[in-house]
Amino acid sequence: MDIIEVTLVDELKECLAIRKDVFILEQAVPEELEVDDHDRSPSSCKHLLIRLDGKGVATGRLCRYDEETAKLQRIAVRKEHRGKGMGAIIVQALEENARREGYRRTLLDAQLHAQAFYGKLGYEKVSSEPFLDAGIWHVRMMKVLPSPKK
Repeated sequence: MDIIEVTLVDELKECLAIRKDVFILEQAVPEELEVDDHDRSPSSCKHLLIRLDGKGVATGRLCRYDEETAKLQRIAVRKEHRGKGMGAIIVQALEENARREGYRRTLLDAQLHAQAFYGKLGYEKVSSEPFLDAGIWHVRMMKVLPSPKK
């Protein structure tokens, strides 16, 4: 397994292909809502890609939310690789990137069915009510990142 910090256009295309399978084809999210300005180039924000046996299986991205908070977005695992720990691996890799960049917290908008998954990873719900995003119910969740070990 390789965890790749995306720097090449072809790597970004792999991330977008995974997201297309998960969000556009499986969940019927309109492409114009799924792909945004953070997907223009590998340098638009931090994208991570997990490859297993040379094939992209999971992805996620990290964007600045405020001075102390990074927002995890577009976390996706191909259907045939779910339930094998790939989701936790991509989230933890994104958190490690956030910590290295000096962020103290991470924030994400979790689909309701994934709230328990993120809860197991240390995220707490911070939105008072669920909200619709791209026609799917979500809750906002946050995690305080542990201080780097010295």
